[in-house]
Amino acid sequence: MAYHIYKPEWGAARPIRGVLFDMDGLVLDTEKLFSRFWMAACQFYGYPMTVEQSLKMRSLSKTAGQEMLCSFFGPGISYPQVRAKRIELMDAFIKEHGVEPKPGIFQLMDALEERGIPAAITSSSPVSRIEEYLKPLGLYHRFAKICSGHEVPNGKPAPDIYLHGAAQLGLKPEECLALEDSPAGILSAYRAGCLPVMIPDLDTPDAETLPRLFAQADSLAEIIDLLGPL
Repeated sequence: MAYHIYKPEWGAARPIRGVLFDMDGLVLDTEKLFSRFWMAACQFYGYPMTVEQSLKMRSLSKTAGQEMLCSFFGPGISYPQVRAKRIELMDAFIKEHGVEPKPGIFQLMDALEERGIPAAITSSSPVSRIEEYLKPLGLYHRFAKICSGHEVPNGKPAPDIYLHGAAQLGLKPEECLALEDSPAGILSAYRAGCLPVMIPDLDTPDAETLPRLFAQADSLAEIIDLLGPL
């Protein structure tokens, strides 16, 4: 499958005027690191997290993250404490090894610029980390707006970051493709009224996520066909 449109009727009367990008696992090949270091951080505090559990921690707000950890290990675990250790371990790894872009991101950015379609980052990460990761790859300044979950009241899966991203581009949410790799991110984009597109990274969309998808693609390069002709 290159790409598949699940809900063509959603896009039939909606010209695509903007594209909103998640960052980790979508623009950058970092989700494998999040999984690895969530497990390592939990193990540090004596909680044996599985790969499957680590994948459920993606793109969650602090409240949702605390609830998820408690569902795994009981009420005694502290999300802020474990998250701080995960950040410490992951930052040390990235400082030594750097981060890699996901396949197709440069081709897609070229195609958006050719069509005059603005793009925004809509990530749960703080702006400082977005800048730290994207600048060395020459990607930071290719986005018209950089939007962080730290700038809105509620993190994913609430719709706030996607409503904010669309507004920053001067667009309505329904005019924007929202590109995501995680179920929580897709739910956020769906609740905002965007056209959610999943580019799976570490897992495929589950039964709850599929009905929320406008489309699914194998890579970012395949999104170019969804933009229409020049």
